[in-house]
Amino acid sequence: MQTKSSLIILSFCALTSSAWAEVKPNALFSDNAVLQQNAKVPVWGAAAPNESVTVEFAGQKKTTAADAQGNWKVTLDPMPASAAVRDLTITGNLKSQISNVKCANVLVGEVWVCSGQSNMAWPLKQAGNAATETPTANYPKLRMFTVTQKTALFPQSELTGKWVECSPATVGNFSAVGYFFGRDIHKATGAPVGMVHTSWGGTPAESWTSITGMEKDPSLHGYVETVKSLIENHDAASAKLPQEMAAYQAKLKVWNEKVGWPLKKADEAWAKENAKNLAEGKPTVRRPEPSEPRPTPPASLDGGNHGPTTLYNAMIAPLIPYAIKGAIWYQGESNAGKGFEYRTLFPRMIADWREKWGQGDFPFLFVQLAPLGDRWTTVWEAQLLTWKKTLNTGMAVTTDVGGSLHPLQKEPVGARLALAARAVAYGEKVEYSGPEYDSFKIDQGRVIISFKHLGGGLVAKDGPLNGFTMAGADKKFLPAKAEIQGDTVVVTSEKITSPVAVRYLWVRGSEMNLWNKAGLPASPFWTDPESLTDDAPAPKNR
Repeated sequence: MQTKSSLIILSFCALTSSAWAEVKPNALFSDNAVLQQNAKVPVWGAAAPNESVTVEFAGQKKTTAADAQGNWKVTLDPMPASAAVRDLTITGNLKSQISNVKCANVLVGEVWVCSGQSNMAWPLKQAGNAATETPTANYPKLRMFTVTQKTALFPQSELTGKWVECSPATVGNFSAVGYFFGRDIHKATGAPVGMVHTSWGGTPAESWTSITGMEKDPSLHGYVETVKSLIENHDAASAKLPQEMAAYQAKLKVWNEKVGWPLKKADEAWAKENAKNLAEGKPTVRRPEPSEPRPTPPASLDGGNHGPTTLYNAMIAPLIPYAIKGAIWYQGESNAGKGFEYRTLFPRMIADWREKWGQGDFPFLFVQLAPLGDRWTTVWEAQLLTWKKTLNTGMAVTTDVGGSLHPLQKEPVGARLALAARAVAYGEKVEYSGPEYDSFKIDQGRVIISFKHLGGGLVAKDGPLNGFTMAGADKKFLPAKAEIQGDTVVVTSEKITSPVAVRYLWVRGSEMNLWNKAGLPASPFWTDPESLTDDAPAPKNR
């Protein structure tokens, strides 16, 4: 049964599609594209209503007619990977009026979507090893497509972006994690690789999930109601927007003259004074603050980049049904403080993408957030549960690359995602995870912890095990001693004779050094996840 919002969305899509008068493929079908190997390959776009459209590629020729709204789609038969470049041509024919689009330098290989928030968006030029990696990033068969950031209240059919060959001149602005992952997959498979990057800093998972996807779980209906309210009030809000924007611009002009420009000069003077004080070993001075807050702009008509569904609508929906191998995902910071909800929301988002793409349970690989104190506790647990309970997923643990909201070490992140892809997506017999908590038992005051993904054996990296805490019946966790004994970790505490629970990586600032011999770190874990609470605030910055 279709909801009112679903009907509005479908109507909107039809209206936007009918605007085109000449054959125009989706932007993904352009020069330097990579098409997915060994899969049916949809090719689609817009044209005049009822226009005949022919697509030719690699000896295949498919013809269809645009529908009454001008939408057309053909499906190419599966093709093997090819190192030889070819042209893909799309020809429209309406009453002998011919329009033609040629996409040059097209390859067939492996296509991956990379998405999330700022740690996925983080460009290679700002990665910790950019100076050494950028000059060697010469991989012409690795292609990169970055989706332009945009929000929308309704699912869109079009997007902007372009494919580029990977080279030292082009790679700097591309996702660092996406690049390192794509490079490693290219090396491991020998096939061309296309990376479609679609991410936005500071955004929550609900923004990347469709309204129909969230309608399927009652616990997410609050987001659905938010979207429905925006839809119902859209016309009225649009009518008021010009007046509200004019009022905002007037207030901003006054604020800039009264506060903004003086604050900028004061800030420049502060920076010089502080630099002088630091050089002379003197105490720093407090940075100047605005005497009154900057005016707030009118609310976005679609909810903005934090609004439910807005990024799915504008930055995921236009990609569908482009044939892909799978997706990699680095996000969760903006859902901190709602980790319990994330246990439902995150796997629902994965299922939503899979349902919309119609390519089955394609591999979905994601990053468990790097430590930032104890800020991500319940998000970590949600990510761990998602990996354990969701088919065809893999999780890259990054406990060793933390220390800031934006860790600069992006190469190990991409490398571990690529390991997961080799195991989950390509069926290689490689270890792709660090030790995974499996079970525990209590024996004479000791807690004995067993693991999966032993990777040849447990390792305490660079000294005795750290980061373990233990609690008795009072649930007061204290630092504990942990030792590797065979394939288990045995945890004890002189202060606790009757333990009930153990946690790893709970104490702020503790070292994380439980690894396996395959060279991969253990995920944070808790033997008492039922006692976790959503009390960690989400970060204010991106």
